[in-house]
Order: sequence, then C-alpha cells, then structure tokens
Amino acid sequence: MLISRTVMGCGVLGSFLDVALSAVRPEEREGHIERPVAFVEQHRVRLENLLRACGPASRPASHGRYALIGQPETLVILERMEAAPFLLRSKWEEKYEEVFLNDLEFAWSPRVRLNR
Repeated sequence: MLISRTVMGCGVLGSFLDVALSAVRPEEREGHIERPVAFVEQHRVRLENLLRACGPASRPASHGRYALIGQPETLVILERMEAAPFLLRSKWEEKYEEVFLNDLEFAWSPRVRLNR
C-alpha cells in the first residue's frame, strides 16, 4: 500500500484525472459529464470484480500494485481507456511513466490493449 499512500499524498491523482480528461476529444466534450455515469451502469459488475480483485483491500494492493484502483478518478481513466485508448496513452506518456496505466490496463483488460 506504500505506492497508494505515496500517490495520494503527493496529490498526483488529480493530475491523473487531468490527463484522462485531456483525452476527451473536442466532439465528445458536450455531454461528456454523463459518460462516466453511463460507463458505471454498463460495467457495474466488472468494476465490482476489479475492485474486489485489485482494490485497496486486495492482496496485490498490499504489495503496492494497482494504486489507482479504488480511486474515483479511475472511472474516468477506465472510460477513456475504452473510448479513446490511443489518445489516452499518448497524453499519459507526455506526463507520466507508464507503470500506473499499464497496471490498470492489465487489471481491466480493455478491448484494445496498448501495454507494450
């Protein structure tokens, strides 16, 4: 859980959200506020399974993996991972190392996997 505390303590999660939101294309901006709600409704069971398997109380989390899982910002990141994976990854790589996004992608298993 060291990584989770470190990430949260540094205020980086808000920056992760900024990067995810920067992956919203101009034509998607109108009405985007509803997208995470629809995403949760569509993927509720899958999100619950992800949280149970890799969330803050899970065994992998106790070893410092999957630091983003269980954070509210993750819903927007996952929605962008499904809707605009290439754009999300390019925006992410401009600001951060890939490890957090790669871990999240591995745990979520999106339609398009970009983890190298």
